[in-house]
Amino acid sequence: MANRPFVWAFIATAGVLVALAIAAALLSLSGVLFSVFAAIFITLGLDPLVRWFERRGMRRGFAIVTVIVLFVLVIAGLLWVVVPLVVSQAAAFIASLPDLYAKLQQQDWYQDAVSGSGGVLGNVYAWFVDLLADPTTWATIGGGALDIGIAIIGGISSGFFIFVLTIYFIATLDASKAAISTLVSASHRARVVDYAERIMQNVGRYLSGMVILAFFNATYSFILLTLVGQPFALVISVAAFFITLIPLIGTVLTTIVMTALTLFVSPTAALIVLVAMLVYMQVEAYILTPRVMSKAVQVPGSIVLIAALAGGTLAGLPGALVAIPVAAGILLIVKEVVVPWKART
Repeated sequence: MANRPFVWAFIATAGVLVALAIAAALLSLSGVLFSVFAAIFITLGLDPLVRWFERRGMRRGFAIVTVIVLFVLVIAGLLWVVVPLVVSQAAAFIASLPDLYAKLQQQDWYQDAVSGSGGVLGNVYAWFVDLLADPTTWATIGGGALDIGIAIIGGISSGFFIFVLTIYFIATLDASKAAISTLVSASHRARVVDYAERIMQNVGRYLSGMVILAFFNATYSFILLTLVGQPFALVISVAAFFITLIPLIGTVLTTIVMTALTLFVSPTAALIVLVAMLVYMQVEAYILTPRVMSKAVQVPGSIVLIAALAGGTLAGLPGALVAIPVAAGILLIVKEVVVPWKART
């Protein structure tokens, strides 16, 4: 090969081109790959429920059918009841933004805050007015609205694809695991299958635990916002459910958003929301999370932040949600495989 530099250069160039072609193919299929991984994660999150029914004496086949039926009913109920209410509230919220802002300007604390050119809110208000007066802003918003519409259509199709894939994966989980295990050499199969089963069970417990914690958070947020007179409590609580699926930072983000939006009602209501959410954070950290996540793998806060940031950068909020279970799986592989292997060498 050293005597034939042209051949070596040709092979190296061909290898680079093949690698670039594979990368381009994976990039073009990123949406499909994300849907497949999302369906796998949802399946792993539902598998503990199947095992729960099995522990109650139900045969696995009936347990799988029961979980599939419950999953379909939940999705159908969301589409039939919750989604129309959320969409109507979101539309009403957007339409009422001018009136809400006008009422906000009439509040004494706001007038005191924006008075004087050196005030922080005064500077922000001046910047916001200049931004609205700029024609480029509205041109950007128009293009963004078109992008949002396209994204919504794509999200609906991806959601349906994930829904169908999840049902298929739930029904064939055992058969799929058995088929994949045949690819492992017989001498290592038992150990690899044991590690894989433990990893999938822990990731499943982690996902189901996060859903339970997010449900508690959303329910508490809805009750709290309703009590303080927030007219758009439902749509804010639904958004809080998905945001709080991101551990460690999700509840903090929702607290900030809820407090800011409740300022449109009154500063007293916003203060009540802030204090109540700070109390809930302590209850969640010291009571709910240890009980719900006691059997799941514990992911250090630094890894959560890094994984959420990386996933959010690559694929937005869905990427951040998927990145945490991926980090949990990698952490389990390191703990269950790499560390024992290093200890033996």
